[in-house]
Parts: sequence; structure tokens; C-alpha cells
Amino acid sequence: MSVDQLSSTFAALADPTRRAILARLTKGEATVTELAEPFEVSLPAISKHLKVLERAGLIARGRSAQWRPCRLDAAPLRDANDWLERYRQFWEGSFDRLDEHLRELRGHAKRREKKKDVDDE
Repeated sequence: MSVDQLSSTFAALADPTRRAILARLTKGEATVTELAEPFEVSLPAISKHLKVLERAGLIARGRSAQWRPCRLDAAPLRDANDWLERYRQFWEGSFDRLDEHLRELRGHAKRREKKKDVDDE
């Protein structure tokens, strides 16, 4: 995946309206009017959001008579997820190292406390 495609994907996902449109499209194709229903914005505003999603490759538009139903194209999302996966692995490794360090600290603290108890006797 090129950085430009990745940037386009994340830029398109940056807007909550566009994320909501994508969520709706997971249920199947929808027309612009159907996609606009839950929002308090004009049809031209929804059309602009759809153009951003289409340029990012996240949706495709078909033709059915006078209708142009939109459908989700999840390939860019998969590519973005693959990119993010590397960072998830990094964070999990970091958390695993932190857990190990905390276990070591607890072990040292317990040993010091036992030594103190023995010295106090």
C-alpha cells in the first residue's frame, strides 16, 4: 500500500459522518438519499462526503436506472489495518515488557520485606 493511499484512507476516516456512512454500508448498498437520512445535513453535503470516500477507494458507486447505489469497498480498510497491526504488536510487546518489569519489582520488594522481617527478629 502506498503512503498516499494510506493517507487518503485515514483522511477519509477522520470525519465522523464518513465513518457513519461506512458503518451503514456494512449492511449493504444504499442510495445517497438513504445514506443522508440519519444526518441533519443537505444531500449535496452527503455527496461531498461520498466523493471523499470514493476518492479514497472506500466506496464504489454502481448504476441502477436513475439510482447510483453506493457499496463499501473494504480493501483500503484492510490495508490500513495491516499498517496499524505492526503498531499493535509494538504496543503489546511494550506492555509485555512492562508486565515483566513490574513482576521483577514485586519480587525484589517481597525479598526485601522478608529480609527485613528476618533482620527484625
